Amino acid sequence: MGADAADRSAEPRKGPPLVAIVGRANVGKSTLVNRMVGRREAIEHPEPGVTRDPRGYPVDWDGTSFTVVDTGGWEPRARGLSAKVVAQAERAAKAADLIVFVVDATTGATADDLAVARSLKRGSVPVIVAANKVDDAAAERETHALERLGLGPAFPVSALHGRGSGDLLDVIAEHVRGLEPGEIPDSDDEAINVALVGRPNVGKSSLFNRLVSDERSIVDDAPGTTRDAVDTVVEVDGTPFRFVDTAGIRRKVKHASGPEYYGLVRSLRAIDDAHVAVLMIDASEGPTEQDQKIAQRISDAGRAAVVVLNKWDLVEEEKQKWLEREVEELLHFVSWAPMVRTSALTGRGVGKLLPVVRQARAAWEKRVPTAQLNSWLREVAGRIPLGGGDRPVRLKYVTQARTKPPEIVLFASGKISPQATRGLERRLRERFGFEGTSMRVVVRVQSGRSGDKRKR
Repeated sequence: MGADAADRSAEPRKGPPLVAIVGRANVGKSTLVNRMVGRREAIEHPEPGVTRDPRGYPVDWDGTSFTVVDTGGWEPRARGLSAKVVAQAERAAKAADLIVFVVDATTGATADDLAVARSLKRGSVPVIVAANKVDDAAAERETHALERLGLGPAFPVSALHGRGSGDLLDVIAEHVRGLEPGEIPDSDDEAINVALVGRPNVGKSSLFNRLVSDERSIVDDAPGTTRDAVDTVVEVDGTPFRFVDTAGIRRKVKHASGPEYYGLVRSLRAIDDAHVAVLMIDASEGPTEQDQKIAQRISDAGRAAVVVLNKWDLVEEEKQKWLEREVEELLHFVSWAPMVRTSALTGRGVGKLLPVVRQARAAWEKRVPTAQLNSWLREVAGRIPLGGGDRPVRLKYVTQARTKPPEIVLFASGKISPQATRGLERRLRERFGFEGTSMRVVVRVQSGRSGDKRKR
């Protein structure tokens, strides 16, 4: 116990204090987390075992900031996938500055609760017991029985209705108030936000763990193991990367329900929030219709992208070229995205991914001076058949309107065919290094008369 405390005190603090919310499955941990955060962030569902990977959410209470970490159900006799969930919960508890042990007050202290309590008492992290589902004064009087856990008095709370939640937050804030946050190397302005997206069981969590050099995400052969987005910041060669491991996208939002619905919504949100989306394809199966839909989503969101052909080691050599051509054809929505071949299981090719991600992010936020763009326009103006009408079309002027993603505005004397627009986009990418990012080329028709401008 003393050694654990010494080890913890020697570690440099990074970010706000961590408060781990632990307990058996279905005692209301995620509901309590959402009550503390003040909005529905953690996935709530009556089905036990919905939360699997620990995830942190920022809380500010009475001027005190801390991060609450929602964890999966802690079942002492768990096996298989459930055992991996328990291991993650134990890990989160050891890394925390304070533990809130949530117990279902309506059932009292069960044998599993007692086993968890014994494990927590062996650690060095202070523990608060929260007696959840205390909806009235009569139920509150029964919470004294939870003192048999040996962790002190239980604080009555109803996560569902909010009863007692403010008092519990007061106690948490009092415990962590003296802990000063340290340097945070992962500010949003500096970190490259990378979302790992794709269908279930294509290796997203394995790649995530390989990239962060840790077992942060639960990996299992069963599809759909990851239920929520899990993010971690690591620094590589001086550049901080925020990797987000997402739930597998297997269908449209309107066709999903329960935990899958919330995981799907957050996976789509992760794409929208990312700088670079890494679309993972199971190379042993090849691209599917669902992969096409995800690629379309990335393009529509205006993100940079990298296509990863994972499980490349399972593809026979004579099929590799055919597979690459199939990916290029079916994922034409992101034809500009570079392709990386990996095996997350063995680590093969993973080292090539981050330099490509870094280049894609740079292209996504690149801005080209207007003078350079117009110099390029003079070079290519006569080389591309513009089409679109009876009279010849002249390109007059070009400028970059915005970045993230880049938007290039061309002023022309008449309409330009879609084929010509695609040709101009291709030449822009080649000349100015826009490979790896979605891009918008807007043509404005500008007649000789002042003020007559129409956006195409």
